[in-house]
Amino acid sequence: MANMNAAVVRASLVEVLQEIQSASGLECPPLVGATKPMEALPKFDSKIWPVAIGMLAAKLGVVIANDVNIFRKEKSCIALTLDESAELVVALVDEQAPAQHAAQAANAK
Repeated sequence: MANMNAAVVRASLVEVLQEIQSASGLECPPLVGATKPMEALPKFDSKIWPVAIGMLAAKLGVVIANDVNIFRKEKSCIALTLDESAELVVALVDEQAPAQHAAQAANAK
């Protein structure tokens, strides 16, 4: 997705999280950049965050690997804020961009 930035990702992430909490019949506190979903959202656990990541990836039209948890610092139990999660997604997309351009160029031949 061209022109992806952390603000766009964060806004989409907030929509996804609100959707999940609503569909689950759970409360959703106000979600701001400093909110840590793993701590702030009721029942937001390892059964739910992969669904949220999949929904976000679909909404943004990007690929986020199944083994990536954008809500926690890698190889730790430290919860990330929405701002940190958004920056992580932007970094993941930026890493994929050269490979996608190469694949598109190869397909164009």
